[in-house]
Amino acid sequence: ILVSTALVLLMTIPGLALFYGGMVRKKNVLSTMAHSFVAAAVVSVVWVVVGYTLAFGEGNLFIGSLDKFMLSGITTEALSGTSPEILFVIVQMTFAMITVAIISGSVAERMKFGAFIAFIAIWVVVVYAPITHWVWGGGWLGSDGALDFAGGTVVHMNGGLAGLVLAVLVGKRAGYSKVAMKPVSIILTAVGAGLLW
Repeated sequence: ILVSTALVLLMTIPGLALFYGGMVRKKNVLSTMAHSFVAAAVVSVVWVVVGYTLAFGEGNLFIGSLDKFMLSGITTEALSGTSPEILFVIVQMTFAMITVAIISGSVAERMKFGAFIAFIAIWVVVVYAPITHWVWGGGWLGSDGALDFAGGTVVHMNGGLAGLVLAVLVGKRAGYSKVAMKPVSIILTAVGAGLLW
């Protein structure tokens, strides 16, 4: 589980950072790559404070309770199945990170950095954690027999739909179809794709 956790984190930083960073214009490489780094930082804090408990707290069929707020009651002896619960917290946190990093590609070059930070902090609490609870945390989809081994619903559908909505809301890049917007480095994108693979 620790190796899987490290691999998911590697997909976010540097995987998606390089993948998206290579596809934007030169002037936006650093900010685009920074979206993946800030996703890891902000989601880590939000997940520990309230995200984990909303996703995996007792709760009801729609949302977890606040019984594990700030990881309350999670000790080194606490188990989730046969693994330490703290390890489960961390692996689930990396899934939340990569979901947010996936969204960042849909707004590359078109969203202010501060607005992105505010969006992801709110989105993890209001959208990601409840949907995670529905599928993996004992919610209504999991109770109805939905299976999601690799994050098809929680990560990919959730992040993809959020990215689509955000892309529509922020609109096209300024100068789109009037100015050449060549990617800065296909090599960076290829390395990122390799890490994702």
